[in-house]
Amino acid sequence: MIPSSPQRGTNREYEDLRRAWTPLLAGLPPIDGFTVTEELPDIDEAGQSFIDYFEIGEPVFALMNELEKPGHQLDEYRFKLAQSRRRAIHDRLDDLVSTINATLAQITDSIARDSSDRMDDPQTRVVEESISEIERLLGDTTDRKGRWGDLHRHLRFSQGHDWHDIAEMDWPSVRADVEAASLSESDPLPVPAVDLGVAASAKPAGGASIGLNWTALDDDGFERLLFDLLRGFPSYQNVEWLMKTRAPDRGRDLSAERVIRDDGGTTRTERVIMQAKHWTSKSVAPSDITNTLATLPLWEPPVVRTLVIATSGRFTTDAVAIIEKHNADGRLPFIELWADSRLETQLSQRPDLVASYHLRS
Repeated sequence: MIPSSPQRGTNREYEDLRRAWTPLLAGLPPIDGFTVTEELPDIDEAGQSFIDYFEIGEPVFALMNELEKPGHQLDEYRFKLAQSRRRAIHDRLDDLVSTINATLAQITDSIARDSSDRMDDPQTRVVEESISEIERLLGDTTDRKGRWGDLHRHLRFSQGHDWHDIAEMDWPSVRADVEAASLSESDPLPVPAVDLGVAASAKPAGGASIGLNWTALDDDGFERLLFDLLRGFPSYQNVEWLMKTRAPDRGRDLSAERVIRDDGGTTRTERVIMQAKHWTSKSVAPSDITNTLATLPLWEPPVVRTLVIATSGRFTTDAVAIIEKHNADGRLPFIELWADSRLETQLSQRPDLVASYHLRS
């Protein structure tokens, strides 16, 4: 309703909105000291100003900027509000996600995959209440790409096989939406309060370390970190969780498609399975490799072309030798070893993940 050309007159609907504007501003709490202060313009005076500018032959840039100030302030306030909301709910979402992860594992361990028994106990209610709180925290600000409808349908029927579907399919896809909503790429990372000029003038000595504090993570946190890391790789797509209970160490495997492109223009995809081993006090041994290979047929078809074993620790010399022979013989799947040093190198390019998982003090 605000004019953008020479005109005179006013509008009753606009004037009513203008009268309501000032009381509404009082209801916007400051965000880091910022709030909306600009009043809406008088459109009759604005139209007359356009006439005056045209009569003297001057460009109207200054006038347009003045008329757009309320809208610009609202845009700034909306951005800060969304950022503050994510900051406020981030820790609580993390707690709820961890609760659901742990409780779903207990539920699926206690009932058969094909059970039609309806479940209604304290554990199922914990999951239902946690998901309900997550939805209240997210509001309508989240892009919901996951299986939210399937999740609610399975919660409503609540039979044993429904809970397995929740754990294996619904929750992993929904959790990806929740984690994406808790931190935006544009949110600032936590940084120490240090003046870089002062730090540089101190002439610091020594090497720059990429070492990370792996003990800050539990098993679930390590698996979630790998999930987020894979999702950020341009050559990986359709990253998803696999069922929790099939891995020998009760850990969750990750499944993904790796996109391979060559200079001749050919593009193909291969299925990759990653197993996470958050072991900081022991190394991955040959028997661990053998046990992992034994589980792969459970995930086929489609065929698994590459197995990635990622650990926050190391691999024994014997384990490395066995894997090198396995790969040299051309046997499927090809096995890749991601030790702590390789993960630290990859994460050096993702300071957002290092900060959000508190891997460096």
